Amino acid sequence: MAGQAEEKLLDLTLHVWRQKNRKAAGEFVTYREEARGISTDMSFLEMLDVVNERLIKSGREPIAFDHDCREGICGQCGVVINGSPHGPRRATTACQLHMRSFSDGAELTIEPWRASAFPVIKDLMVDRGAFDRIVAAGGFISVRTGNAPEANDVAVAKDDADLAMDAAACIGCGACVAACPNASAMLFVAAKAEHLNLLPQGAPEKDRRVLAMIDQADGEGFGNCTNHGECEAVCPKEISMGFIARLNRDYRRASMRQPRAAATSGGAG
Repeated sequence: MAGQAEEKLLDLTLHVWRQKNRKAAGEFVTYREEARGISTDMSFLEMLDVVNERLIKSGREPIAFDHDCREGICGQCGVVINGSPHGPRRATTACQLHMRSFSDGAELTIEPWRASAFPVIKDLMVDRGAFDRIVAAGGFISVRTGNAPEANDVAVAKDDADLAMDAAACIGCGACVAACPNASAMLFVAAKAEHLNLLPQGAPEKDRRVLAMIDQADGEGFGNCTNHGECEAVCPKEISMGFIARLNRDYRRASMRQPRAAATSGGAG
């Protein structure tokens, strides 16, 4: 068909991190034969599926990796490819990354997110439960509203609504943590807090929310933000660092209003 890209096959060399469990020592294992004849039409995860099928057929254990929707929505997929979380393409999750992004004969080093707050479960899978606990600490609105109200009952300025939607686009994949030299989670925390703080419905609990979420992030062992900007660069949803600035401002205000509640927190970086 005219205009349709021709399918090509790639022979790759994969260096994959293999680790049996949290306590075991991991190592890179090289796969060449298993990564031959890879279609450029495959996604990165489909390529791993093919490698795993070949490993299983030869009686070896498949590579464990996280995935779910494979549509760039759920945030489950997460691997570092040649040093870049989610791979070389901007605003693209690993499940959306196609093998046509790589050349024939390429060597790919594939490893899990590297952060003490994201312990390895097995191979490329990490425990991102810390994110769930941060959201549970304050990423919600507890006001009982009954049935869903009419959307236009509460007026929201368009600029605020747009910003809230931008922040709410965060899928919680953890690429920001994996890319940050400090393993900071501030872009994630900022997105999850500010998409509520920007709306009238989130205003009554704003101070409590900010203090609780930052305190939980500190307790999980994430590092402080020092404005390297790597988080924004690798975020598949292009969440802006401007939300971190907003969170810092809200944290300082909340600290002055509730100094005792803020005393145990290390702050917003």
